[in-house]
Amino acid sequence: MNIILVSDATARARTITVDWRHWTASALMLVVLFVVFTLLFNFATLRWAAAVQHPWLQTIVLADQREEARRTQEKVHGHLNAMAVRLGELQAQMMRLDGLGERLAKVAGLKPQELPSFQPGVVPGTGGPVSSGTARNLSVGEFTALVDKLARAVETRSDELGVLEALLVQTSANRNFLPSLKPIVDGWHSSNFGYRIDPITGQGSVHDGLDFPAPAGTPIVAAASGKVVMTGWHPQYGKMIEIDHGNGLVSRYAHASQFTATEGDLVVR
Repeated sequence: MNIILVSDATARARTITVDWRHWTASALMLVVLFVVFTLLFNFATLRWAAAVQHPWLQTIVLADQREEARRTQEKVHGHLNAMAVRLGELQAQMMRLDGLGERLAKVAGLKPQELPSFQPGVVPGTGGPVSSGTARNLSVGEFTALVDKLARAVETRSDELGVLEALLVQTSANRNFLPSLKPIVDGWHSSNFGYRIDPITGQGSVHDGLDFPAPAGTPIVAAASGKVVMTGWHPQYGKMIEIDHGNGLVSRYAHASQFTATEGDLVVR
């Protein structure tokens, strides 16, 4: 396109050629001017809308405020739902810890009521001065981070208590299979392991047992849990019962008047 300019001040006409590049630049300039004008208009409208008592402006401001409030409410609801899920997980983990605590107390021979964590309404004391100068409300992000940190700590303590429970159970089992009880309920032992003067021959000999004098018919109990592997007559011990406690540990109960257990029976401490 050619544009011819004619002026009285000049003796000749001037011709300007307009091609597609000029049209593109003009269109872009118009778009930029429109966007800038729109932004300035919106800024001025929202900036002074509260002071200008115009129904149309007030409607625009209220609509924008409602939309912002709706987005904020949806965001808060999303955070609340996420925190509710995390609190539910924490509650389940705390119930697991309570169960572990009860089992550990039982294995350790304690009553659950003797543990501070099982006393309802009892809050442990926490000291320290109140610093009102630096006090502030927690943000949603900070609260969520604290909940996550607490959840990780609870999970770690739960794993540690689980390992401790396994060790205590193993220790308790080993203790139950260790012969440490007297074979009679009431009585005393008259002879220990080791070297002694034999009461029958009067000669020195090694005594490889414990003697518990008691009247005939006195009940004999197992010194530890195990399995009866032999009941019968022994040339030196008379009627004898042999119990295997595992790990190569065996106990014998000699000079019995009668048998109340048979081979293969399981006995408990």
